[in-house]
Amino acid sequence: MDSYIALLRESPEIPTAAQIAGRAGLSTRSIFERFDDLQSLSLATVDHAFTLGEAEAVVRNVDGDRAIRLRSHVETRATTCERWLPLWRVVVANQGKLGDLKDRIRFIRLAVVKRLELMYRPELSTLGDSERRDLLIALEALIDFESWGRMREDHGLTVEEASGVWVRMIDRMLPPTPLRPHGA
Repeated sequence: MDSYIALLRESPEIPTAAQIAGRAGLSTRSIFERFDDLQSLSLATVDHAFTLGEAEAVVRNVDGDRAIRLRSHVETRATTCERWLPLWRVVVANQGKLGDLKDRIRFIRLAVVKRLELMYRPELSTLGDSERRDLLIALEALIDFESWGRMREDHGLTVEEASGVWVRMIDRMLPPTPLRPHGA
């Protein structure tokens, strides 16, 4: 699976079993001893990549003040996008070819929303249900992999500049942070 991921980072096409085997130093036959077909290997690789990405995206500073939470969240998300954008693009581009990829994409996006809910709980708690839903949709779209790619590639921003854009825009979109009662 690591060889598969490495090949996906080099080319936007799903690699062949022979390419994967060659990169891994295995025979093609040994791949199919472990997986029924290339589709099951592809789905297992996406699941493996998601697990790796989640392990790297450690939640930090959930109880920090707004500025600390913003910086922490954006730093983690930017690192994830920087590392996994090439694979994400291949997954999205091939979702019609590999049956269960749409479910994987939906699951990953849901995980991003759950992270937003966790990091910005104080601010989100001040909103009604529909307003909260709308803000989460807008925030998820703002910090999507493709948003990161456009800032970095199309606009030529550095990691720091692109991260700064996200911090400032998230800060503007969030409602005011409620005051904490004394002693809380």
